[in-house]
Amino acid sequence: MSQSASFELSVDHNKYLPEGQRVIDAVISVSTAGQRRGAAPTAAQVIMIDCSSSMADGKIVEAKRATTVAVDMLNDGVAFAIVAGTETAHMVYPSAGMVTASPASKEEARQAIRKLRASGGTAIGSWLELANKLLVAQEAEIKHAILLTDGHNQHEQPYELAATLQRCRDHFVCDSRGVGKGWAAEPLVAVADALHGSARGLPDEKMLVDEFRAMAKDFMSTTIANVALRVRTPKGGRVRFLKEVHPHRVDLTDRRRDVSDQSGDYPTGSWGAETRDYHLSVELPADNEIGDEVLAALVSVMSGNTELAGGGLVTAEWTDDRALSTMIGEKVAHYTGQVELGEAIQAGLSAMREGRDDEAAAHFGLAAQRAKESGRVETLEMLDKVVHLDDAASAQVRVRRDMEEVDKEMLTLESRATKRWPDET
Repeated sequence: MSQSASFELSVDHNKYLPEGQRVIDAVISVSTAGQRRGAAPTAAQVIMIDCSSSMADGKIVEAKRATTVAVDMLNDGVAFAIVAGTETAHMVYPSAGMVTASPASKEEARQAIRKLRASGGTAIGSWLELANKLLVAQEAEIKHAILLTDGHNQHEQPYELAATLQRCRDHFVCDSRGVGKGWAAEPLVAVADALHGSARGLPDEKMLVDEFRAMAKDFMSTTIANVALRVRTPKGGRVRFLKEVHPHRVDLTDRRRDVSDQSGDYPTGSWGAETRDYHLSVELPADNEIGDEVLAALVSVMSGNTELAGGGLVTAEWTDDRALSTMIGEKVAHYTGQVELGEAIQAGLSAMREGRDDEAAAHFGLAAQRAKESGRVETLEMLDKVVHLDDAASAQVRVRRDMEEVDKEMLTLESRATKRWPDET
């Protein structure tokens, strides 16, 4: 394990390969205590609140309460703005640009939030475009956004949202939340995956205040932004994929920024006190023989050109000892199972939506089995709302006829989560 500043990096893998094998897999664990030398980082936050007509009554009331709590928790000096989202986006506070948090500006924001009313439709991409414009204009080190919606993204096509997210990529971190029982998980996941954030569903609007309080606390404890994993491979080698596997499943492969022919940076967003795990898969050159040992990859944690942690060595050695070459690293095996669980849930939901219940039951059965094996109690509880868990251990389930739509959306979000190895709880 190596350490630089407050970051630590470790590698878990089985380095032994049989003759002819060219692919090696490793789990890269990165953690930080959230400590920072020198002054606290400058920060900016945009809160996007769904004000479509479906937010009327209780949801808009609780959204206003939650937004007020989030504003109140901002440290003085943090730049902030509130955006109302319908089929367009418009400023709630201030009237243009962003304002610095102070007792006076927070009070003005509270007054503006109280005036919010529910009317209109939903076009999430337009909300993000405005947030992006506001945050790009800021020189703050930490840039964060919260997006709250209660409905489907009905006034724009998925490809339009995807294009917006591409333009926003790596400009800021965004946490997305669905409230009530009419939201769709797909856009929430798209936002979270593209913008290094989290996605959660809150079926009861009374949960909003605590949720916004927690997000505000996490935002104010963020210590460093624009962190990347730099992966160097030998000549003739290449990265097959790099995926975050904890706390969420997110494929980072296509985000690579080339540093040189054999080196690339993979952005990971902003960090506070936390640990994340990544699955790295590397394809090696073909000209290796039994007994050869090579450096398959060198991984480091970077912020710009500053190395925060280095020395993440992924080595490969070819052997004719099958006992060595057939072993799988414990972490690699664990996260392979977690990925399989999430993919089984997604496949089951897809089959269910298309009316293929027998196929859905088979996928959900595998998911239940994997959840049981890895102690994913919450996942089993969510699965139980979509299927009858006759025997999770043997993958015996039946699709329910009495489920609520929101249960399927909650399960979609759950498929993105993983359980860490080893489980610290």
